Amino acid sequence: MSKAQVHIYTDGAASGNPGPGGYGIVMEWVGKPYKKEFAQGFQHTTNNRMELLAVIEALKKLKKPNLIVEVYTDSKYVVDAIEKKWLDRWERTAFKEKKNVDLWKEYLRVSKNHHISFHWIKGHNDHPQNERCDALAVNAYKRGNLLVDSGFVTSS
Repeated sequence: MSKAQVHIYTDGAASGNPGPGGYGIVMEWVGKPYKKEFAQGFQHTTNNRMELLAVIEALKKLKKPNLIVEVYTDSKYVVDAIEKKWLDRWERTAFKEKKNVDLWKEYLRVSKNHHISFHWIKGHNDHPQNERCDALAVNAYKRGNLLVDSGFVTSS
């Protein structure tokens, strides 16, 4: 019996970068007619924070451990940090002079119980799930009722 597999599609957006922003998530179980969508907007954040937060929030929604998870994102920042092992080095150096440390630490916490691989997809290239995630992210910050991204720190 093979392990359960889920495909996660994510996107993040920020208007002004930094500015109001949001994330969008589409989750699909492989081999089952299960599909869920999630989105949230924030008052003041960055595109990279939203890209990474989308992955974190999607992983938090998984109820079973040890799933095979394929994450599809148009964020080179997220994919390269993980697939090129930059995150391992950042962790070894206590994230010295790195941005979004709060989110990277949260990613490490929520990712440890799954078998995750990342796939970069070109954004705004008619990929149906990526286009849907982009629409969810943009609509999330445009519709109001925005949360505060408490980890976002403006440099002075």
